[in-house]
Amino acid sequence: MRISSSWLFSTALAFLLLVSSSNASLQQQHAEDETGPYDVAANWPASWAQAGYVGGSQPGVFAESPDRIFVAARGELKLPATLPPAFNGTWASLNQGFATTPRPELRNTIVVLNRAGQQIEKEVWSKWDELFKGGPQNAGGPHKIRINPYDPQRHVWVVDEIRHVIYKFSHDGKQLVKTLGELDKPADDDGHFGQPQDIAFLPDGSMLVADGLVNSRVIKFDKNDRVVAKWGTKGNGPGQFDRLHGIDADRNGRVYVIDRGNARVQVFDQNGKHLDTWTGFRFPNHVIAASDGSVWIADGTNARLLKYDRNGKLLTYWGVYGTYPGASQQLHQFSVDYEGNLYTADSFVGRVQKFTPKANVDKTRMIPATVALARQ
Repeated sequence: MRISSSWLFSTALAFLLLVSSSNASLQQQHAEDETGPYDVAANWPASWAQAGYVGGSQPGVFAESPDRIFVAARGELKLPATLPPAFNGTWASLNQGFATTPRPELRNTIVVLNRAGQQIEKEVWSKWDELFKGGPQNAGGPHKIRINPYDPQRHVWVVDEIRHVIYKFSHDGKQLVKTLGELDKPADDDGHFGQPQDIAFLPDGSMLVADGLVNSRVIKFDKNDRVVAKWGTKGNGPGQFDRLHGIDADRNGRVYVIDRGNARVQVFDQNGKHLDTWTGFRFPNHVIAASDGSVWIADGTNARLLKYDRNGKLLTYWGVYGTYPGASQQLHQFSVDYEGNLYTADSFVGRVQKFTPKANVDKTRMIPATVALARQ
C-alpha cells in the first residue's frame, strides 16, 4: 500500500491539533481559580486610618449582617514620605515586608463597617483601643472576633492573644461585660490562658477556647463561664496540639480544631473525644462548620479556601497568593453575611476584602452564612 506524503502531513497536522486542543483543555481545567464563585468588591473598604497612615495587620473579620461587619485590626502604620507607584492602600504594596512586622500605633483596633465599606460606630468602639495597649512592647491588638449565633443578646467576643485575655462586649459596644483570663499573665490553670487564638459556641450556650500558642489545649466553658472540660497536650499524636489556631463546632457538637503547627485539622466530640484527623494542609488558620454540614478551612499562606464534607473529603477550593485584589498572603479569618457576601481578613497584606456572589453561580461552591445557625 502506497501512502502519499500529503496524507501523512494532514494526519500529523490533525494529531498535533488534537494534542494542542487537549492540552489547552487541561490547562483550562487546572488554571488557578482565584476567587471561585465570587467577584471582588472594588475599592472596598474605604480607609479608616489617620492621614499619613495605613491600616496595619488585620487578622479578624466577622459579618453580623451586610451592614455591620466587624474587623479586628492591629492599629495603624506610618506611611513613608514618598509612596511607590504600586501603592494600593495596603502596607504590603509598599514592599516593606508584611504588615505584622512594624510596631503599630494602636488605634482603630475594633472597626465596624457598613455595606459600602465605610466606618460606623467609631466613637463607641474606639474607646476600647486602650485595652490593647501595654503588654510586650506595646505590640498588642485583637486576634479574632466572633458573635455567638445562639446568643439572643448578640454579645461581641474579641480574642487578644498578645495579652492572654478574651473580652466580652455588649452588642452595641458600650459596655465591657466580662474579661476572661488575666492581662499579661499567661498560665495553664482554669483562670488563665497562654495566647488564646479563637473561640466557638455550642447550642447550649457553652463556649470552646483554642488556647493556643503557649498552651496546647481546648477549654470548654459552660454558659456561666465556668470551666467544665479541658483536653490536649503539646505534641503531634491524636488529641495533642502544636500551636492550635482555630476552632468551630456544628450544631451536633462535633468540634473542629485547627492544629496549625502540625498542619492538620483534628475532630472531636464536645467533651474532647478524638474522632478524626485531616491532613494535607500547609498553614491552616481558620475553620467554619457550616449549617449545611460542610466544613470550610482557610489555608493561610497557601491562600486557599477549601470545602470538606464532615468526613474530611475535599469537595472544592479556590484562592491564589498575592497582594492584588482577590488574592491573599495570609488568609486568617473569614465570614459570610446572610446575603451571601464573603469577607476575608489578611494579616500579612493588612486588609479585609469583600466578595459578592457571581451571577448564576454554582451555590454548592459558596460558603453558607456564618450566622445561619441562628436564623434557621
